[in-house]
Amino acid sequence: MNSKTGYFPRWKVNTSGGIVAPDERLPWGPSLLLGVQHVLAMFGSTVVAPLLMGFPPNTAILFSGIGTLIFFLFVGGRVPSYLGSSFAFLGVVATATGHPLGTGPNPNISVALGGIITAGVAYAIIAIVVLIVGYRWLNYLMPGVVTGTVVMVIGLNLSVSAIKQAATTPFDAWMALVTIIAVALVSVYAPGLLRRLPILLGGIVGYVVYALLGLAGVGPKIDFTQVSKAAWIGIPQFTTPVFHANAISIITPVAIILAAENIGHIKAVGAMTGKNLDKYLGRAFLGDSVATILAGFFGGTGVTTYAENIGVMAVNRIYSTLIFVIASCIAILFGFCPKFGAIVSTIPSGVFGGLSIVLFGLIAVTGGRIWIENKVDFSKSSNLIPAGVALIIGAGMTGGLAVQFGTIAIDGIGLATFASIILYQILKERNPQPDEAAFADAAVGTDPTEEHVDAEQR
Repeated sequence: MNSKTGYFPRWKVNTSGGIVAPDERLPWGPSLLLGVQHVLAMFGSTVVAPLLMGFPPNTAILFSGIGTLIFFLFVGGRVPSYLGSSFAFLGVVATATGHPLGTGPNPNISVALGGIITAGVAYAIIAIVVLIVGYRWLNYLMPGVVTGTVVMVIGLNLSVSAIKQAATTPFDAWMALVTIIAVALVSVYAPGLLRRLPILLGGIVGYVVYALLGLAGVGPKIDFTQVSKAAWIGIPQFTTPVFHANAISIITPVAIILAAENIGHIKAVGAMTGKNLDKYLGRAFLGDSVATILAGFFGGTGVTTYAENIGVMAVNRIYSTLIFVIASCIAILFGFCPKFGAIVSTIPSGVFGGLSIVLFGLIAVTGGRIWIENKVDFSKSSNLIPAGVALIIGAGMTGGLAVQFGTIAIDGIGLATFASIILYQILKERNPQPDEAAFADAAVGTDPTEEHVDAEQR
């Protein structure tokens, strides 16, 4: 049984220094460090999201690790991805629980959990449809111009939070610049395998410089009070869900946004690796939905494929799925370690902001790469208008802005996704030229070998 016929890959060791494919791996030492880097990349957002909603962060970290393992099992280790707390739930959870974002522990977590579970169930139904019918209708619904736009919107929508972090104070802004330069220098000039760890090493450089300047009196000192108080080992807080019709009606539609985020992730990773991963969409949806349902039953936030980790892969060009198993195991351990959470919480805003600027910028550029590889022709208004309108919506609707449709709130990424899909379907050419039709067939994949693979998977 080899990596092509087995359910799981048999990861071949790659020491060439080039791109590491999903079915390859580095030696164990570098793989462990890369796993830590992926944990740190997702950690900020995965902790921030539950804190904003009033959920316990250690529980969210625990279920991000468990969810990633579930995703890995469902896709057979073929799609590199980390699952973290989804920001798509912020607005709807605040509305459903009546608890303003960022105001401390949420007394109505159980009500939100019921809605998160039903959103996961709705998501699972979408996954089952894809598994039964196939994924080609998704390509028809979301061709390259749409998926590239959605991926770019994710980066642009997150950019405001990165800038706010970086510009918390003038000193933080300078530290963000130091961090960005450190990441850039490591990614280009560091020797050997160190070049593979730009986010981790750049973050460490930024942290150390910040700490040294604080000790020298140039900037604020890092406060380690909470680190000394935190225990090394602790059981996360678990909560039992309660199912209320109002909360269910508000939160369940998030399933559509989770599916759109997952499509964007699969397309982005496919563009970076040069491999068509569309055939795994149904299994990816199902893994993500099961992970969300499980988290909801025990007090975790809904999860989604994480943009921050796409950024890490874009930087180091290492797509080994085995690294995400390592990262998920580390996250599970950290879920039971309050002290680790306290240590990470000491990372200054400027350093986090600098890292976020790099990561989110790379996500946005990956959207452009999808356009190029799909040969999107922007001389045609049928492509230009859906992309342009969606980009402005996604970039403009930040900082918690959302459009309310009755009890349903849709944020910038979700609204931009819907806008690009709807506008493209309205404006697309109905009678493409022969060469365009041939390219469209190639884009959705009519290779007999691929058809055979799809049939086996379905």
